[in-house]
Amino acid sequence: MQETKTVTIGVGALAGENEMNIGPEGMDFLDRVVPSESRDSVRDDALAILSRGTPPSAANGSETGLVVGYVQSGKTMSFEAVTALARDNQIQVVIVVAGTSNPLLGQSTDRLRRDLQLDDPSRARRWLQFTNPNDDDATRQRIKNVLEEWREGDIPPEGRKTVLITVLKNFRRLAYLTELLEKVGMAGVPTLIIDDEADQASLNTAVTKASESSTYSAVMSLRAVLPNHTYLQYTATPQAPLLISLIDSLSPTFVRVIEPGSAYVGGREFFDDRRYIRVIPPQDVPTKTNQLTGPPESLLQALRVFLLGVAAGLQKSSGTGNRSMLVHPSQLTMQHQEYFRWVRDAFEGWKRVLALSEDDPDRLDLIEEFRAAYLDLKETAGEAMEDFEQIAKTLRRAMRETSYEQVNSKGGQTPKIAWGHTYGWILVGGQAMDRGFTVEGLTVTYMPRGKGVGHADTVQQRARFFGYKRPYLGFCRVYLEQGTIDVFDAYVVHEEDVRGQLKDFQGRDRSLKEWKRAFILDKSLKPCRQSVLALPYMQGEFSNKWVAPSVVNVSEAVLAENRNIIDAFTATISFADMDGDPKRTVAMRHKVSGEVPLSVALEGLLSRYMIVNSMDSQEYTGFLLQLVTALEKNPDETCRIVLMSADASPRRSRTVNDDGEVSNLYQGAAPVSPPSQRGKVYPGDREIRFDDQITIQLHSLDLLQENDGQDVTVATDVRVISTWVPARMAEGWLVQPKG
Repeated sequence: MQETKTVTIGVGALAGENEMNIGPEGMDFLDRVVPSESRDSVRDDALAILSRGTPPSAANGSETGLVVGYVQSGKTMSFEAVTALARDNQIQVVIVVAGTSNPLLGQSTDRLRRDLQLDDPSRARRWLQFTNPNDDDATRQRIKNVLEEWREGDIPPEGRKTVLITVLKNFRRLAYLTELLEKVGMAGVPTLIIDDEADQASLNTAVTKASESSTYSAVMSLRAVLPNHTYLQYTATPQAPLLISLIDSLSPTFVRVIEPGSAYVGGREFFDDRRYIRVIPPQDVPTKTNQLTGPPESLLQALRVFLLGVAAGLQKSSGTGNRSMLVHPSQLTMQHQEYFRWVRDAFEGWKRVLALSEDDPDRLDLIEEFRAAYLDLKETAGEAMEDFEQIAKTLRRAMRETSYEQVNSKGGQTPKIAWGHTYGWILVGGQAMDRGFTVEGLTVTYMPRGKGVGHADTVQQRARFFGYKRPYLGFCRVYLEQGTIDVFDAYVVHEEDVRGQLKDFQGRDRSLKEWKRAFILDKSLKPCRQSVLALPYMQGEFSNKWVAPSVVNVSEAVLAENRNIIDAFTATISFADMDGDPKRTVAMRHKVSGEVPLSVALEGLLSRYMIVNSMDSQEYTGFLLQLVTALEKNPDETCRIVLMSADASPRRSRTVNDDGEVSNLYQGAAPVSPPSQRGKVYPGDREIRFDDQITIQLHSLDLLQENDGQDVTVATDVRVISTWVPARMAEGWLVQPKG
């Protein structure tokens, strides 16, 4: 028997009572299944995830964890490792809620059975596995027998079995499982639930109606019969779980961001480096006003590029593994049929033409079309491709070695792809391939569809072209219409921002519910479907705009603190008089700093300035996110500081209403009339800026409020910061208040 290793993961209050062990099951899984270069990270992630869950020794309790990976990045391997280590750490039941369709359930179940060696007769029986179990006497008794072995304690740990259940994410199937476990009796049984693609279907889509959706209700009922359990939400798109109400039991209490292996290729590689992206022109995109009557030229180009890759693979590797192409036109089944017919007809036509004599004009024309595609592919595939003349000889074989399949659920279940039958595959479909569907050896993607309603999580889940494909990245091409490319560009920025924030937070001894829901998100995108969100959020973008609070009359404690913050900061800066018309009044004369590092102003001034009003605070948080993003792009960014009316005595005064809102912060132009002379002496406060640079105005005001027809001073020396954000620093953001 392999040695059991103990690894201590410090998790605040849980450290010391929830230490995780690497035992025989975990070590065996890591050695057999996980590539050597990834073993340490997969192990450490699995231990960290389990250590934050409910301790197996606890009488009762529950935790909800969020595990965030990239699309197609190895989340399944992660939850397999967690499953193996769960057995090593006395967790008696593992439930994997594996997809909303039978093919996805089968895909996950088959992989678990293979990687945990459930069917190996030469191996000790360590698992009792069920798929979509029903509540019947035989099943109940088998599970009871296993749990009795854990309770009686007269069998060594390696001799006890762990119950492993895979179940469809369907309210009926979850209800059957709940009835089964309730009758078995789960008191004292530590349980782990793994919800794959957790942002899909599990969340409450009826929350805005003050009700519960069927699958969500079934998940709640299942959790209710498990006194001791940990619920892990695995997803590449965590927007919805992060933004649901914090009092929802599916709102996560801890997070783990998992990193892919070195062979992974994702959004940064594809969209920072456009070598693999091709634009589908507008005339090739089917719309209500652009009805296509035949295969668009860009589709034929993509097919030729794909077939050349298949031919090269047949020459280099004799057709081991797979090469695949995905055609993803829309969610409309009728359109799938049309594209499928175009693919089939193109193949059959090319086969006939390539069978003609070598000097036939049609054959010569087709060869030249393939030559153009070859030159495109050769730019990135390089030495992995033979000379064109050699590749051309294999084209007919490449067509014979390629199957095409329409992948949708019309007329029954989504078909299961027999990957072993042929080397090449072309899959045509829509929704069935949006999420969780694995396409083996995917090299070419053709997606003539727009962003739809613009849900960020939905757009990202279409990125089936991400994955572990660095060894054959040169053969990859992604054909998208320009709007979709723009959306993916924006999503990559958003994804890296969210992952970076969560990675920073995961090492802290705090609940994830304390994490501030604020992140970069292009304003053209929505984070997720609105139906799962009980709380509103604010989206915005500052571009050639001033940012300033509207509520300026707040408590004296806040006013005093802001004075201290600004005085301490400005004491470190040198100022000089700003140029201007000599006719300006003293209130129109300001002092300006030289170049100040934006990072210094952000740390010492802007991020410390206190804002009380909720709406102002959300906008200000978005503004700070824009600055952080600007500094990530250019750490050497500078800004200018302006002391408004620096020597004015008395100070400028402004009127506020009963809520403390200032009526007009900015002084206008002078003179006002005649129009031809407007602003000749003073252009107005809004023009006191450096157009292409962050400009920070510091105002000192006395605040007035009307009382019985008289203006009464209600606050003195109130410091207000107003900041100009140039267009080049425009960045969309989202902020959600806690609730």
